[in-house]
Amino acid sequence: MNGLYLTRDDQLADHHMIVEHAQPHCNSHEYFNGILDGRSRGVFHGRILVRQEAQKTDAKQTNKNLLLSDDAGVNTKPQLEIYADDVKCTHGATIGQLNEESIFYLRARGIGRETARRMLMHAFAGEIIERIRNEALRMELDKLVWHRLEQNKLITVTS
Repeated sequence: MNGLYLTRDDQLADHHMIVEHAQPHCNSHEYFNGILDGRSRGVFHGRILVRQEAQKTDAKQTNKNLLLSDDAGVNTKPQLEIYADDVKCTHGATIGQLNEESIFYLRARGIGRETARRMLMHAFAGEIIERIRNEALRMELDKLVWHRLEQNKLITVTS
């Protein structure tokens, strides 16, 4: 399960998910990235439940967020509930801003500040876009996200 949300103004992107593993040898991978601007808010509440009979489960859950303004915010709560003994499960969340060192690096190579910021945002969104297996869909989504970032109009996309 992959998700990408790009919000602006007073928009809210609200994601609540439960993945339940009830059989052995199951896999699940959740990757959700958010880019939030203005006074927008994001919510990520993901829960992975691994039942006792679901031995050898491999589950991953991540939520990464970029805050573009001081007024944007995210509430993130990745959860693991594991009742099996033989599993490989991970979860995590990050919330941060664009890396000023990365912006400086690009600016030192003649790229303007706003272009450098958009490039870093596009790379961040690309972590999710690259996971889409259907090439035509991946290319269309990539164009849509790039277009929105260039216009500074942020959107919500999930797949």
